[in-house]
Amino acid sequence: MKRLIATLAAVTALAMVVCPLLAYEAKKPAGKTIDLVICLDTSGSMEGLIGSAKTKLWEIVNELAKGKPTPTLRVALYSYGNDGYEAAKGWVKQDLDFTTDLDKVNEKLFGLRINGGTEFATRVARDAIEQLKWTEDAGALRIMFVCGNEPATQDKETTIKQVAGLAVRKNIVLNTIHCAPPTHPDSKAWKEFADLSEGRFASIDQAAGTVAIATPFDKDLAELSGKINSTFCFYGKEWKAMASNQLAQDTNAAKLGGGVAAQRAQSKGGALYKFEDCDLVEKCKIDPNFDVKKVKEEELNDELKKMKPEEREAHVKKLLAEREALQKKISEIGKKRDEFVAAELKKKNADGSKALDEAIRGTLRDQAKKKGIEIP
Repeated sequence: MKRLIATLAAVTALAMVVCPLLAYEAKKPAGKTIDLVICLDTSGSMEGLIGSAKTKLWEIVNELAKGKPTPTLRVALYSYGNDGYEAAKGWVKQDLDFTTDLDKVNEKLFGLRINGGTEFATRVARDAIEQLKWTEDAGALRIMFVCGNEPATQDKETTIKQVAGLAVRKNIVLNTIHCAPPTHPDSKAWKEFADLSEGRFASIDQAAGTVAIATPFDKDLAELSGKINSTFCFYGKEWKAMASNQLAQDTNAAKLGGGVAAQRAQSKGGALYKFEDCDLVEKCKIDPNFDVKKVKEEELNDELKKMKPEEREAHVKKLLAEREALQKKISEIGKKRDEFVAAELKKKNADGSKALDEAIRGTLRDQAKKKGIEIP
């Protein structure tokens, strides 16, 4: 009996320790998924829109990375209105399926080319809704932005009401961005498209918001961006291509100026720039049961192939420590940069309400909040 009582007491004591921990884990908010689709008009007059998307991608990512709880971001990209696309498909093209690989998103944006065209805004929205495998998570935010400057009613076969109804039935929030003054006659249809889709309408100046503010912190952030690359340990069949593309997107960002390169650096230091399924460092961080020693040698990069299994494990742990230290530095300098930019905008009394990035960011903030994701 004494032994039984002692055992029960031990179990009770253990439960008092374990149960609060389990309760804590249960209360710990899980990150929700944001499925974001961007549909860009690539007809002959839309160079400003494409340029703005290239320039502001990382700024949008950085804002989303501040969301609480930190979301999982998947991005898909469509373009339309380009004479080089297939007429049978309504001059609509899926450039990128849903991915968490933000370097691929940037790569595709830089690959877009404008070329004349008939712009079927409703067709591109319908195709994105029907073709993509949207997340089935109940609490996810499924959101899309359709951007263009011609009438939203050009496609007589695919009507606003049809596509809006489809979006609502699939619980996808469809927002429209008209690249014209709000008083433009075509704005009415673009607004109707958003209203019927339970989304938001915005009219923007497509050339606005394409210049990033230079700061005294840009150089340091760009250097840290280069350093953090060495902590990525890509593996699998595509490891060489991924490492190469990471460098290529650094170059693309630098071409747009120090401000954009700095924003990309901040993204690398944030929670959304990650490669869970193809970076050994990230994989080990999120999965404590993952064993680096068991990864097939043909999937390893050249450096790891030269090491013994035990050495590989130690090497990956070392890279993780280095990355976390660099991310901390990026975060610290990034905060100073954000404060500097905010002060400069205040001095200039700048109004970003007519820019593409603010139209997207403002809408994302409000619509994410409805799903329990707070973005400052």
